[in-house]
Amino acid sequence: MKKLINDPNDVVVEALRGIEAAHPELRVDHESKVIYRGDAPKRGKVGLISGGGSGHEPLHGGFVGLGMLDAACAGEIFTSPVPGQILAATKLVDGGAGILHVVKNYTGDVMNFEMAAEMAAAETGARIVSVVTDDDVAVQDSTWTAGRRGVGVTVLLEKIAGAAAEQGRDLDEVAQVARTVNENGRSMGLALTSCTVPAAGHPTFDLGDDEMELGVGIHGEPGRARLPLAPASEIASLLVEPILSDLPFTRGNPVIAFVNGLGGTPLIELYVVFNEVQKILGGRGVPIARSLVGSYITSLDMAGVSITLLRVDDELLSLWDAPVNTAALRWGI
Repeated sequence: MKKLINDPNDVVVEALRGIEAAHPELRVDHESKVIYRGDAPKRGKVGLISGGGSGHEPLHGGFVGLGMLDAACAGEIFTSPVPGQILAATKLVDGGAGILHVVKNYTGDVMNFEMAAEMAAAETGARIVSVVTDDDVAVQDSTWTAGRRGVGVTVLLEKIAGAAAEQGRDLDEVAQVARTVNENGRSMGLALTSCTVPAAGHPTFDLGDDEMELGVGIHGEPGRARLPLAPASEIASLLVEPILSDLPFTRGNPVIAFVNGLGGTPLIELYVVFNEVQKILGGRGVPIARSLVGSYITSLDMAGVSITLLRVDDELLSLWDAPVNTAALRWGI
């Protein structure tokens, strides 16, 4: 294992110190491992909180800031944040207008966010609504989930719901925007290599030089099939076609197309994949209204790609285009 680390046990703690030093507009509660906006709490604004295991950066801490999250809870590597962390985040960003929890559909995340919401309601009286993302079409159930996994649509949801909250919409409106995004987005990923968890010191699973894992999860969970390595055109088809068949993407209905790197994939390869994706969608009469290409929800050093398609209307597009200023996503400022 070759990693730019000191002690494997200190990776999350030291990374949070680095984030704080690199981004003075953010604050870090080091005891609770919570990254939050420097201007929090914002009175009268719905607070958005998300979180999950570390190792998926920039998800979620890289999306804290204007137009997206108010706070993100950093669990240990691939491990859900505990209820106490989520409770601390709620107290830090509660501006009196309620809190939206954005939760990826992993058993630990769902359970711990539910416990934290109950604790926060009892201690602070804050009204909390949770929206669970479950956009992965690869498998119905996996090692870590009951039902579909929450993956790439989480990034799009945090941006779009974050914009709605920034506009001053109330909690029910912001939650409905978040649900609409989740209902209209689908994702699927593929791995070319495993990832290596620092504390383990070896790859999570074995994948031959001439093999790829179709439908892999962001923690290395197995997917639909292990296949011979294929060119980008075939890979794009293997990922896009199940998405299109799972949720009807009708001719003329615009989408946001998100091609995401899993941590070890060069950007040039992601653009090769995006080129194939736009050819497939063009052939189906599905226009790409907006695009996002880059590594935004990763699995440590895993080489691979995920594709997310989100059906959009004028309202969702206007929220996507609204200003955002975070460590990992920034425009319109």
